[in-house]
Amino acid sequence: MKPLSNLAVRDIETMLHPYTNLAAHRETGPMVIERGEGIYVYDTAGKEYIEGLAGLWCTALGYGNEELIDAATEQMRRLSYSHLFASKSHDPGIELAERLKAIAPNEASKVFFVNSGSEANDTQVKLVWYMNNALGRPNKKKIISRQRGYHGVTVASASLTGLPANHMDFDLPINGILHTDGPHPYRGMEPGETEEDYASRLVANLEALIEREDPDTVAAFIAEPVTGAGGVIIPPKTYFEKVQAVLQKHDILYIDDEVICGFGRLGTMFGAEAFDIKPNTVSVAKALSSAYQPIGAVIIDEPMYQATVDESRKIGVFGHGYTYSGHPVAAAVALKTLEIYERIDVVAKVNAVAPTFQKRLKALGDHPLTGEARGMGLIGALELVADKATKRSFDPKQAVGAKLAALAEKEGVIIRALGGDIIAVCPPLIITEAEVNELFDRLGRAFDKAEAMVDTEGLRTA
Repeated sequence: MKPLSNLAVRDIETMLHPYTNLAAHRETGPMVIERGEGIYVYDTAGKEYIEGLAGLWCTALGYGNEELIDAATEQMRRLSYSHLFASKSHDPGIELAERLKAIAPNEASKVFFVNSGSEANDTQVKLVWYMNNALGRPNKKKIISRQRGYHGVTVASASLTGLPANHMDFDLPINGILHTDGPHPYRGMEPGETEEDYASRLVANLEALIEREDPDTVAAFIAEPVTGAGGVIIPPKTYFEKVQAVLQKHDILYIDDEVICGFGRLGTMFGAEAFDIKPNTVSVAKALSSAYQPIGAVIIDEPMYQATVDESRKIGVFGHGYTYSGHPVAAAVALKTLEIYERIDVVAKVNAVAPTFQKRLKALGDHPLTGEARGMGLIGALELVADKATKRSFDPKQAVGAKLAALAEKEGVIIRALGGDIIAVCPPLIITEAEVNELFDRLGRAFDKAEAMVDTEGLRTA
């Protein structure tokens, strides 16, 4: 094993890394990224990588965008910080709230600023509870999320997240958070079942859960248009149409988590538009600033706003907020990001490149290691299997997905191995057709090397 650099040793002795095998990290050390340009990042040894996951699904405009750098610098000189507590405000925050209201996929009334998707969805939980207290419905508090859904890692948002690793030994989920079946056609559809039939079965299970719990105790349902960190799963046809009918029947709010899907990723400005979703409230983050500054937002409708006004009138204050809610520098960068999206017509740009992206993605679906290739717009996943015919997965202890991700890095592309040996690909939205082809050329070589490794090590053995 190559000796660790001084920088790597310093990292190991000082930092606790999220979503990392901390024991293994002590042996291998970090990849230290030094700089980025366009869709590429470079480590301290100067090696180039295509950033195939846009950081963490977020650097939509790539790296080194001078307009965003200038927006931050200019705002720092004018007003480096101001908060929104106690009726204080500032121009960038006001303008950004106006812009988000104008483009939001719901009937937007007000915008509440946060610093991340986790904070956005944590706030969603608190606002639902606050609203129902204001409406005199103290028992209508339960929130239904979905298995495999990802909504963050705070206590409340991690409870919404439907992934075991986010719950195990954290004593989660908290009370009042329920989980229904998440759609996963590759794994969940029964032989001979159509997508519409599968959607009907899932939604029947959702309604059965609501009725078991008592609709008068269920307040809201939360979902991503396309499940992101849970496996990049495209919902079956008619799924969201049927979900919304059940929610309306039982007076249950729809929370639309657009943290990954928002701002062009699926070939629409918001994922809700791709699936004709009409949400009550919306969470955004990540691509809102192309990840150049930490910022997110919760966009609420008028009924929720009026309830918060009534309750704060009774209490004397709306007792929620963050020191950096609507930070002026973050707001200025987000405004410039939205301006760039409009100027370059980011939706048209995605739709121009997406056919090549999806064609190359689907071609890797024929690889001996791949059970299914799935995607939409500029996001996709490759689910690895030990046996294509039976869809048998590899033993999780073999960490085939993680090993393939490491091989991909050697080929100069950064992707992410999700639970269940699912390889996620989600490049910056500015990627060109030629760069898409280069990404998949590199990834294809990694798949071939991973296949050779699997065969050499006998990892397909049941």
